[in-house]
Order: sequence, then C-alpha cells, then structure tokens
Amino acid sequence: MKPSKVYYEPEVLEYRLGKELQDKYKDLPWIPIENHNNIEELRTKENTEFQKLKTLLILGTRKTHKYSPNYKVSDYLVPFTSSGCTAMCLYCYLVCNYNKCSYLRVFVNREQMMERLIRFSMKTETEQVFEIGSNSDLILENTITGNLPWIVEEFIKKGRGKLTFPTKFNMIEPLLGLNHQERVIFRMSVNPQYIISNIELGTASLNNRIEAVNKMAAAGYPVGLLIAPVILLPDWQKMYLELLDVLEEKLSQKVKDTMFLEIIFMTYSFIHRSINHEAFPEATELYDKELMRGRGMGKYSYKQDLREEGEAFLLKEIDKRFGKDKILYFS
Repeated sequence: MKPSKVYYEPEVLEYRLGKELQDKYKDLPWIPIENHNNIEELRTKENTEFQKLKTLLILGTRKTHKYSPNYKVSDYLVPFTSSGCTAMCLYCYLVCNYNKCSYLRVFVNREQMMERLIRFSMKTETEQVFEIGSNSDLILENTITGNLPWIVEEFIKKGRGKLTFPTKFNMIEPLLGLNHQERVIFRMSVNPQYIISNIELGTASLNNRIEAVNKMAAAGYPVGLLIAPVILLPDWQKMYLELLDVLEEKLSQKVKDTMFLEIIFMTYSFIHRSINHEAFPEATELYDKELMRGRGMGKYSYKQDLREEGEAFLLKEIDKRFGKDKILYFS
C-alpha cells in the first residue's frame, strides 16, 4: 500500500521512524496537523469519501498506554504501534470506534511503547500473553513501517511472556527467519471466499491466507485461526461448509496438529449501515431485522436462537474435520 497523502504531527519528525517515513514518502503531500485524534478536515468529510480516506496515512505519537485485561488468547490488550487499517471490511469494529476516521494511523514512538511493555512483562507474577494487534493489522502496517521484525526481536531479547496478533494479510516473509523462540502466536482470520471478496474488501484471498499460516507454522510459530466474523448470509451453511472443506484440504498437517480456533459472530451497527450505504451502495447488505436484535449503543447482534444454531452447526462440522477440542471459544 502506498498512501495518497500523509497527515502528520510535526513532532513525529523528531523520532527515528518519523524521519524514515519522511524519506520513504518524500514524493507525497505532507500535511501538518495538531492532533491525530481530531483532524477536522477529515472528520467532516461525507461518508461517500470513505474509500478515499482509507488511502491516507496519519502519523502521530501514542499518548495513552492503558493495558486492558483480556481472557481469550491473550491476558492483556496492549495499545501499540498503529490503529485503523487500509482494508474496508464492511463490519469492521474500528469503524464503530472511529467512524469514517478508521484510516491507518501509525505511532512513531515505538521505543517508548516497547520499553513500557518490557517493564510491564517483567513485573507480572507469571508469564503473560500480550495482544499487540487489537487496533490494527500489524502485517499490513509492517509493509509501511518495517516494525514487526524489530518488535519481535526487541521483545524476545528483553521481555517476558509472549506476543500475539491477528491478520487478514499474507505478507509474512519478513517474519519467517526470526528467532522468535515460539513466543509469538500468529493468528490468521479466515472466512469463505465470497465474504472475503464482497465484504472484507482489500484483504488477502483465502488461499493466500492459508499459504501464509502454513509458512508461519513451518517457521515454528504457534498458530491459530479465527473464523471471524461468522456472517449469517442466506447461504451461510453452504459457505461455511465450503470454508471448512478448503481448510481441511489445504492447511498443512503441522497447522492442523497444533492450531487452535477462535469463532466470533458478527456484530454490526448503525454507523456501519450509514457509511456502507453511502460509500458502497452496491455492497452486500449485512443488516437483517429478522435475524438481528439490538445490543445497546446502536449495535446489532444475531438473535439468540440463530446464534445457537450457528454455534451447533460449526461445532459439529469442525469436530468432524479437526476435533472440537481445537475450539478455544465462541464469542
């Protein structure tokens, strides 16, 4: 991904990464801003401009560093080197948080964030797992910043515990030769190819995602798959059967033997509906009032009976192919 423009807080040029990015993108327009969190020029854009906003790169420094306890794959969610994304998944939860300003923001004070993470990891009573990719896709970000090899190597040398992050991209080559000591858990999000093509816009194909997770497992990384989000379109059973068949056929034996599965059902919102209708008028409609119920704060989730049907179906079909013990949780 090459950005169309760079918006930047002037202080980012005092950091090594900021200087590197200034040189890398010196042929692009650079527009100074006061605060990456509130760019008036962008915040007031119409929803129809959403796709253009996704081509921007915003540079700033991360000023909030609160770790949130988590009880799934990781023990803590760690605000880290980026937020937002260039992809345009029609259900993206970051759109709920940032509205149409869910474009990619990179924070150049990576050394400060890493030092804090290392200190925190050394103070915990037991080794913890730190989720560093909950607000962005670090494989995508790495194509811009080259941060990931540095992050892995620094944490392995000085920190304690493990790192983890999910992705929908396949540009994993910079990670394959690292001395990760099996302390970096790589998680690949998968969905039927129809959903990837029509709903997860701008992300890697299913085949490319499978190839990437096979390579990461071969390189010794612990791996997991997220079947996420499960979207109950009219032919959802057929689509997810096809997905599981493709996974059974194309995942390496090492992945099948060692992986875990996270299964997450889609949450949608009125913000998604508003942006999608205006920015993607021909896109698949994800809201169905017959299938969904309100979930507070303008969000929708699937009705309980339908959700239970989906869980039972996936549990049965996964058990046939991989064993139900591979399922870490439903959410």
